[in-house]
Amino acid sequence: MDIDELKKDHRTNYLATMLEKLLREEVEVREMLAGDDTLHELAAKELKTIQEEKERLEAQVQEILDKDKEEEEFPNEIVLEVRAGAGGDEASLFAWELAHMYEKFSEIEGWQWRVNYESKSDLNGYKEASFEIKGKNVFKKMRYETGVHRVQRIPATEKNGRVHTSTASVAVLPIKKKITFKINPSEFEMEYSRSGGKGGQNVNKVETAVRIIHKPTGLDVRSTNERSQLANREKAMMILTAKLQQLEEEKDAEKYDSERKNQIGTGDRSEKIRTYNFPQDRVTDHRIKKSWHNLPKIMEGGIGEIITDIDSGVVGDEKEE
Repeated sequence: MDIDELKKDHRTNYLATMLEKLLREEVEVREMLAGDDTLHELAAKELKTIQEEKERLEAQVQEILDKDKEEEEFPNEIVLEVRAGAGGDEASLFAWELAHMYEKFSEIEGWQWRVNYESKSDLNGYKEASFEIKGKNVFKKMRYETGVHRVQRIPATEKNGRVHTSTASVAVLPIKKKITFKINPSEFEMEYSRSGGKGGQNVNKVETAVRIIHKPTGLDVRSTNERSQLANREKAMMILTAKLQQLEEEKDAEKYDSERKNQIGTGDRSEKIRTYNFPQDRVTDHRIKKSWHNLPKIMEGGIGEIITDIDSGVVGDEKEE
């Protein structure tokens, strides 16, 4: 273990100092032993005690480092994006329902939920929206929700009772503490505008809303719900960096297990992953070919069983028409 590196981290500084002290004591005992063979038995006991204490401290340090490693792989913060797909107003309403489902699931899990950006349709559905979710195991549980979600039902505006099919896409972006991707300032441009909605008169009079466009990739990120332009700019930059980091990581396809990839899918936003069939009260995930019932409960956040089954790769019989 690198003592100097451990001393730089406030969580391991004290343990590193104790380890350093033990290492000095170990050297002193060995030097004492080298000068006087009669002290062999006493020195052996002392060295045994020092070694046991070193192992105990090293185990504590390793536990902290392992937690760091796990959080780097499965961060406790994500950005969730929903966007209406094919189906007009019905698609935007479904996008809103998906966001509502995830918000309710977040409440059940005890996660924090915040709105970053909303663009609503005439029927108060979502054309697109972005949310920040923080909490234990949030990325670990939500990482397989990325993709196209399809709904089959009779819309409220349908006069002839026909079942319509609409879609909405979901993207889950992990927010990592250690970012290796750096954005060149010349590669993006910022736009500022007035935020709409709640927040008082100041929100509507001052240009607090921020939009960042990354010119090389065409990625477009917005943040409107913070109270200041600076806060919105920082949030938008955080999301953009996460997107670019994810693009870089996706280039390294070899790190994904091929069998797991076949079961769960590529994680591509264009991949159809799930169908919500309201007339038959059934949700089917096409990656593991398994269905669940009780849509009212599911749409109110009751997706725990679905999340668990997908995470464990439980395969059923797909019966979706």
